[in-house]
Amino acid sequence: MGEPLTEEQIETVRAGYPAAADGGPTMLELGALVNGEPRADVQITIPLGMLNRHGLIAGATGTGKTRTLQVLAEQVAAHGVPVFAADIKGDLSGVAVAGEPNEKLLARTEGIGQAWQPRASQTEFFTLGGMGIGVPIRTTIEKFGPVMLSKVLGLNPTQESSLGLIFYYAREEGLPLVGLDDLQALLAYLTSDDGKAEIARIGGLSKQTVGVIQRSVIAFAAEGADVFFGEPAFDPADLLRTIVDGDGIERGVVNLLEVPGVQDRPVLFSTFLMFLLSELFETLPEVGDRDKPKLVFFFDEAHLLFADASKAFLQQITQTVRLIRSKGVGVFFVTQTPKDVPGDVLAQLGSRVQHALRAHTPDDAKALKATVSTYPSSGYDLADALQSLGTGEAVVTVLGEKGSPTPVAWTRLRAPQGSMDPAPAVTVQAAVLVSELQPKYGEAVDERSAAEMLEERATEAEAARAEEEARISAEKEAAAAAKEAEKAAAAAERKAEREAAAIQRKLEQEEARRERERAAAAKKTADRVGSVVTSGVRTVVNQVLRNLFKR
Repeated sequence: MGEPLTEEQIETVRAGYPAAADGGPTMLELGALVNGEPRADVQITIPLGMLNRHGLIAGATGTGKTRTLQVLAEQVAAHGVPVFAADIKGDLSGVAVAGEPNEKLLARTEGIGQAWQPRASQTEFFTLGGMGIGVPIRTTIEKFGPVMLSKVLGLNPTQESSLGLIFYYAREEGLPLVGLDDLQALLAYLTSDDGKAEIARIGGLSKQTVGVIQRSVIAFAAEGADVFFGEPAFDPADLLRTIVDGDGIERGVVNLLEVPGVQDRPVLFSTFLMFLLSELFETLPEVGDRDKPKLVFFFDEAHLLFADASKAFLQQITQTVRLIRSKGVGVFFVTQTPKDVPGDVLAQLGSRVQHALRAHTPDDAKALKATVSTYPSSGYDLADALQSLGTGEAVVTVLGEKGSPTPVAWTRLRAPQGSMDPAPAVTVQAAVLVSELQPKYGEAVDERSAAEMLEERATEAEAARAEEEARISAEKEAAAAAKEAEKAAAAAERKAEREAAAIQRKLEQEEARRERERAAAAKKTADRVGSVVTSGVRTVVNQVLRNLFKR
C-alpha cells in the first residue's frame, strides 16, 4: 500500500476537511482517514453546498459503490435535500428501513468514529412504465425528444436528423406524439401514398430513411417499450418534495427508481435517467449557488449512458451537466472507472470517491493509469493505493467550501443507517399504497393524440376521395347524357329540317300548281274575252258595212 502519510501530511488532510461548525456550512461526513489503520480523529467531509458542483463515485464491482451512494443519500435527505437514484439491483431500497446493528457493524463504525444509529429515510418508490411495484413514471414521445429517442433506437446521425424533422412536422401539424403508437401512425402515414406530398414538403427527408426509422420503432415497441411512454407524463417537480418529521425537522424524500430487467434495456434505462435530468434542467428556475442543493441526482451505471452516444447526445449531456448546477441540482455519476465518462463531463465533476480498481488486463492497467491522472498530487502512490483499497474504502477528493480541491484522502467510509438489505416487498407495497403520487400517476390515460387524429384524417381523406370519385363519375355520366342529348337534339333538328324541307317542297309544289291553275284560268279568261271582243268587233264591222251598203 506504499508508505504511510507523515503527521504533517495528515494535518494537511485534516485542515482540508473541516468539521461542521456553528454558523459554518453544513458538512456531510464521508468517513475517517486511513493511514494503515483508520484515524477516527481525522474525519473526511464534504460541504453540502458543494454537491451541486457534481461528483463521481467509481470502482470495480463489489467494492462498495452502492453503500457509498446510500450513505450520501441518507445524509443529504437528513439535511432536507431530496434525492433521486436508480435502484439497479434492488438493494438500495433498504434505505426505507432502519438498519439492524451487529457486532461487525458496530466495531467498524466505532473504529471510524461514527456514532451509528439506525434510521429509516422517507422513501418514494418509482418504476419505469409500471413494470414493477412502484409508482409508474412515464413520459410522452414528444417530451422524450428525437435526440434521446434516436439513442434508444440506435439510429445513425442521418436517421437522427430525419427523426428531428419528423418531430418538427408533428409540432407544425398539431399532432401530439404521446405513445409509440402515435409515432408509428405518423411514420406509416408519411410512407403511404397520402404522405408522399408531405415528405416532399418537409424537405431533407427520404422515404427510405423514414422506412428504416419505422422498422426500428416497430421492433422497439415489440420489446414492450411502449409501456414507458404515455400519459400522465411525469412532472420532475415531484422529485423535489420534502417532509417534516415527528421532531419538526425538514427531511428530503429519497426517490428510488426501480428498474427491473435493466439488463434487457440498458440503453433505455440510462437514456430515461438523462431525460429526467434534462427535464429538471428545462423546468427548474435559476437559483445560483445555494447553501444546499434543491436535489441531488445519482446517475448509476453511467457507462451505459455514454456508450455509442451520438455527437448531439453527448453535447446535450455536457450542456445539461454544466448548466444544471445553476438550477440547484447536483449530479453524481456512478460507474466503474472515470474513463467511462467523457472528458468534457468528467471535468465538471468536482468531487471524486474512487473505490478499488483491479488491473488484471492491459485495458485495466490503462484505466488505472487514466484514473490516477485525474487526481491532484498527493503523498500517495495512487496506482498502488487504488489496488489496495478494501471494500468500503475509497480515495477521496472533493471541492472544499472555497471551491478548491481538497487533499487526496484514503478513506474508510461510514456505514449506512438504513438497512443494507433490500426492503421487504410488503414495505415497498405499503409505501406505494399510501403515496400521494399514486393517484396522480397510477393509471395510464389515453387522450386523443396523433394516432387518432391521423386515423380521422385518413377517414376524412377516404371520404373526400369517395366524394371526388362520385363527383367525377357524376360528371362523366352527366357529360355522357349531355352528349346523348346533344346527339338526339341534332338528330331531331335534322329530322325537323328534313320535315320542314319536305313541307317547303310541298308548299312550293302546291304554289306552283296553283300558279299553273291561275295561269290556265287567266288564259281561259283571256281567250273568252278575246272571243267576245272579236265577236263584238265583227258585229260592229258588219253593222258598219251594212249601213254603208244601204246608202
